[in-house]
Amino acid sequence: MERRVTFLSDHARAVSSEFSIRQILPTLLAIASGMFLVILDSTVMNVAIPKLVDHFGTTLGTIQWVITAYTLALAAVIPLAGWFSDRFGAKKVFLSSIVLFVISSVLCTLAQTPEQLIVYRIIQGLGGGMVAPIGIATTFRIAPPEKRGSIMGILGIPMLLAPILGPILSGSLIEYVNWHWIFIINLPVGMLAFFMAFKYLPATSPSKEMKLDVRGAVLAPVAFASLVFSIHQGGEKGWSDGLALATLAIGVATLLLFIVVELRQKQPLLELRVFRSLPFFHGAILAWLNQIALFGSLLLFPLYLQQIKGLSPFEAGLYVIPQAIMSTIGINIGGKLFDKYGARPVVIAGISSLLGALLALTQISAQTGSIYLLISFAFVGLGQGLTLMQINSHILKLAPRELVSRVTPITTSAQQIMSSFGITITTAYLSRQLKHLSSDASADLGIAFGHTFWITAGVAGLALLVSLFLHKEKKL
Repeated sequence: MERRVTFLSDHARAVSSEFSIRQILPTLLAIASGMFLVILDSTVMNVAIPKLVDHFGTTLGTIQWVITAYTLALAAVIPLAGWFSDRFGAKKVFLSSIVLFVISSVLCTLAQTPEQLIVYRIIQGLGGGMVAPIGIATTFRIAPPEKRGSIMGILGIPMLLAPILGPILSGSLIEYVNWHWIFIINLPVGMLAFFMAFKYLPATSPSKEMKLDVRGAVLAPVAFASLVFSIHQGGEKGWSDGLALATLAIGVATLLLFIVVELRQKQPLLELRVFRSLPFFHGAILAWLNQIALFGSLLLFPLYLQQIKGLSPFEAGLYVIPQAIMSTIGINIGGKLFDKYGARPVVIAGISSLLGALLALTQISAQTGSIYLLISFAFVGLGQGLTLMQINSHILKLAPRELVSRVTPITTSAQQIMSSFGITITTAYLSRQLKHLSSDASADLGIAFGHTFWITAGVAGLALLVSLFLHKEKKL
């Protein structure tokens, strides 16, 4: 009789747990569709740059501002997401952001000059910057504590697939249609995201007593945008460039002033006090290292496949399909293991997979076979799936529940900066490698890519060392 009661009790809990996930699944899909829209648009531009240079008859340096301006706008607006969400309601801000993003996408298709396209991309960044932090914070609030790993894993799928599918979609549209379609595609996706968010996103009561931290609202965008700009400028012109050094100095000085201001505020724009917790700080450092290693590597894949292997943008996109598959597998398995065993074993396994793949890629050359590349990319995807959302979930678990909306902009802002930093250091090092190759070595330019992967492998190795000392989740 006791065994029967125990069995029924376990079964009831299982049914209850399953029902909880089903109940919030429409909300998850609504948030995921909005995040997919924004992240996808961040990645399709990389493949489109050469086409845009030819279309507008301008220089590569000018068109690169189409990407840089978008990133700067994201970095500037993300810190404001927490206050806007609390003051006006997360649902209203989420819907407004999608509308602004879609309208600016339509404007991008109408651009007649590079300058117009850059301006419209800035508007896109302002619209898209708040989608991810609000979506992650909302998901974390509605997720049952014992299922947060699995549920955040579902939300992480667009974060993993969009950067991988972006080059495939962009390459096919550019090759078989025209560049306008990389923005037109945002219209149906955006309408779907708006409809789902309008119907399924839970309404929250805005807090009229929430006062805006004016000094923080001024300092944060200046600090984050200056840092992102200096990273891009330093990577393109070199760190002896006066503008890169000036904006770096402005960014660092403004960031330090911002930290001092925020720690003295009763209602700060970003809740920086969470960094007083050693476990939270440790988790943040791990997340930053993982971002540098991962995103610094992802940009090298299409460059190597197109410049060294001679593949078209569409063909290069097909090469990362195994990465997408393994990312999806990794994030689903990783979420379940996270709920059962915590972050440490899952993250160690994921970073080990990433490190092993990056070490393998240090050996590539122009003659490297397709199977070797596909397997390496697949293990990068597995590491990506096991670590990205699990580290974010670990960090959010360490924050008080009422401060989640203020913590997610911190992690999202840092993600933009660290991703930019990873991309910049790898592309800058690769450029120097290619310049110093002699004419006799020009037949094997792939070696330069192999040498560049040592940078990201080294960062991944440091991340693995940090992950060995990862703390168990414990409320502050």
